[in-house]
Amino acid sequence: MAFDSKLLDGMVIFVEVVDVGSFTLAAQRSGHSTSYISKEINKLENRLGVRLLQRTTRTIRLTYEGEIYYQQARHIIDSAQQAVHDLSGRQAEPQGELKISCPVSFGLSRIRPIIAKFMAKYPQITINVDLSDKKVDVVADGFDVVIRATSQLQDSSLVCRKFMTAKALTLAAPSYIKEYGMPTTPQDLAEHKVLTYSYLKHPQIWSYFDSEGREQLVHLKTSVTSSSPELLLELCVAGQGIIRLPTFNLTDELDNGTLVPMLNDYGMPDIGVYLIYASRQHLPAKIRVFIDFILEELGNS
Repeated sequence: MAFDSKLLDGMVIFVEVVDVGSFTLAAQRSGHSTSYISKEINKLENRLGVRLLQRTTRTIRLTYEGEIYYQQARHIIDSAQQAVHDLSGRQAEPQGELKISCPVSFGLSRIRPIIAKFMAKYPQITINVDLSDKKVDVVADGFDVVIRATSQLQDSSLVCRKFMTAKALTLAAPSYIKEYGMPTTPQDLAEHKVLTYSYLKHPQIWSYFDSEGREQLVHLKTSVTSSSPELLLELCVAGQGIIRLPTFNLTDELDNGTLVPMLNDYGMPDIGVYLIYASRQHLPAKIRVFIDFILEELGNS
């Protein structure tokens, strides 16, 4: 069947006219003028090549062809209204698969403790969580929500909603400090063994700010580079080098003295944690409730 972009033009207005029995009442209910209603019916009849309504100054009456067309049009409109109602119902009750991308360390330290609570609250939602530090494409890779931690978010047409700010710390194990000494300025790091995170834009350059807000860039001699913060943290604890990590990567390493913070007189760029999704408009209920849940559980923590 050939495509006809005007197939449904005038159908809703025609059914409304028949239902209320008047061009004037149909105009009032639809917010159009009576002349507009009349023109739409005329265009519909001309396109179909039949007369649908017999008109007098006071009444309208369906023709035989008009009765046939009305019954079919009524069925089509009722089906369309039911489809809208069904979709509205699906929106009201969050359900379906929710596909999420999240950095590994953040997922394990912050999402894992609360995910069971979300599942209990929304049992009709099935969750597909991809724990990966690799940058993904929200739309092309089919994710509903991406959680991303970064000190500098790139411009994007996507919705990027910050819900957490984490401090970054420069850390080393007591055993490393005992053997190699404690750096007292950022530039001292150039002479130390450093463990760097490969997914940074410039892994071998660390930025610090002095007390007057002036930036100092340190070019490092990397001992180990890895895409796994967990591996780097383990090497750091083992005394194999100095690391810089956001606080959400840590558990109790600071409290029990396993790691020691250094260069505390120098500032570092904060790490923003963002919820990234495609659009604010017509947001599916499963995405909306997940965003609200994360904001409530982790927002500003």
